[in-house]
Parts: sequence; structure tokens; C-alpha cells
Amino acid sequence: MTNDDRRVRDAARTRSVILAEARRQFATAGYSATVRGIATAAGVSPNLITRYFGGKDGLFLAATQTRLRLEQVLAGPVESLGERLADGIVRRWTADVGDDPLLVLQRASGERPEAARALTEFLDRESIQPLTEQLRSYGYSPTEAARRAAAVDAFVLGVSTRRRVLTDDIGDHTELRDWLAAAIQSLVESS
Repeated sequence: MTNDDRRVRDAARTRSVILAEARRQFATAGYSATVRGIATAAGVSPNLITRYFGGKDGLFLAATQTRLRLEQVLAGPVESLGERLADGIVRRWTADVGDDPLLVLQRASGERPEAARALTEFLDRESIQPLTEQLRSYGYSPTEAARRAAAVDAFVLGVSTRRRVLTDDIGDHTELRDWLAAAIQSLVESS
């Protein structure tokens, strides 16, 4: 193994450690997390953040990259779509909050225009688009599918903001899941 091989491997590991710490700190402090604080907690020099990410903005954008991967959640009959979506939502919300890039984007979107833009693009691509396609597969017209998908997305974002960003408490998981399932199903099937 050459020195270059070790350096590449160490660079990848260092970048990964920085990203993990950035996700944790941005999730709890929003964009006010500092480069110095992230670097210190990651055990690296702040200069490495500039080197690998171009600075705080680049680090923030890298730390908030994620995918929802709704394909498996969406697959199934329309009658249980609300339940499937609610299960996935509550599972995500009750996982390790410090590692959820979507929560990082939500918290920062009110204070950083680039975070708001990134969140909008993310939700359009990862939530509204796949849900619209699934609703079309149930026979909804393109316009009606898009309208219902946007309504579900807005509802879930509002509940997420209220429960995860403003109060930092999602409450009883089972009760929340049941309530979300019924509300989402109503938005999907309402006349």
C-alpha cells in the first residue's frame, strides 16, 4: 500500500467523520452550528472542512443529502396507502433524530434561503413526484394525482414542523401513526 492509498482512505474516513458530526450538530443547533465546533467534535482541523466541503455552506448541503426511498412504502392497494405512509413517517421520526438530514433541512429552512430551496427541491423529487406517480397508478388523472400528492406532502410537512421542529416531541407513536394514517387516507380518497 502506498502513501497515496493511505491518504485517500484516510480522506474518505475523515470526510465521513466530519459529515456525521455535522449532521448531529446541524440537527440540534440548525445553521448556527459552527465550523470550529463541528471540527473540534470530529477531531479534525477546521481547515479540513474548507478543503473537503468548501466551507460551511458546502458542508451544510453535503450533510443534508438524503433519500426517502418510498418505492416499497407506496407499493400496495390504495385502501392502505395512508397506513403504509404513516408507518414510514413515524419510523423515520422516531429514529435517531441527530442523523436525520431532513430534520436538519427543516430546522434551517426558516433562516437560510438555500436550505429552504434544498428542502423544496427535496420534497418535490422525493415525496410529491413518487406519490403522484403512485396515485396515477390507482387511476387518478395527472392533475388530481398531483393535487392529492401536494396535499399529503403539505399536511405531513406541517405536522413534522409542529412536532419535530417547534416542540421536539412527537408524542405517543401509536396514536400519532393511527391519526396520520387516517388523515392521509382521507386526503388520498376524499371527493
